[in-house]
Amino acid sequence: MADDIKRALVTGGAKGIGRGVVLRLMREGWQVAALDRDAEALAALPDGVAALEADVSNEASVQDAVAATGWDGLDLLVNNAGIADPEVGPVEDLALEIWQAFLDTNLTGALLMTKHCVPLLRARRGAIVNVTSSRAHQSEPQTEPYAAAKGGLTALTHALAVSLGPEIRVNALAPGWIVTDGGEELREIDHAQHPAGRAGRPEDVAEAVLWLAGAGFMTGQEVLLDGGMTRKMIYAE
Repeated sequence: MADDIKRALVTGGAKGIGRGVVLRLMREGWQVAALDRDAEALAALPDGVAALEADVSNEASVQDAVAATGWDGLDLLVNNAGIADPEVGPVEDLALEIWQAFLDTNLTGALLMTKHCVPLLRARRGAIVNVTSSRAHQSEPQTEPYAAAKGGLTALTHALAVSLGPEIRVNALAPGWIVTDGGEELREIDHAQHPAGRAGRPEDVAEAVLWLAGAGFMTGQEVLLDGGMTRKMIYAE
């Protein structure tokens, strides 16, 4: 493998946003590893993707997966893995196990992946992109664990940027409404809530990840990728 070929590791890379990022990086000529705990979805990825079955919330699993790449350097880590369904019911009925599951996967998982990828990233002066959410800034009812985990990931991003710079840049990408394969059917009014005229697609996220990977003077920042939805004032009629 030539030294000039870029390498990326994408967590939650078998489906949805993560899969979109994996496919775009491959088209750009990157060598890509996709980490996911869904073995069936990993097997459905195209040939050439290094499939790593692992659980980001388990440190031993993370260590084994990073070692399994066999890589001596890494240009990009995309911390995308997370529990995606934000609604959990009334906070007074919230089980501690559910709260902890969101934090373990959506926040601690990013920390563990970063911890064990730092030596590889330093070797190539690589970058980290943490996939957060517009829900770190605005909420629907009964979404406390998701919002807290994504907000924590935003704060973790700038803390890591300060600790790991200048060798490693760390930024966050906060998608809004992204329609993935098998996702909900949207109405015209759903698209119309976005000043961009439509809800987002995994390809939009992948484009932004690729930009952040090469934005050499950008670190410690969060980029809100929501088609302008959080900037639009919406009044009930």
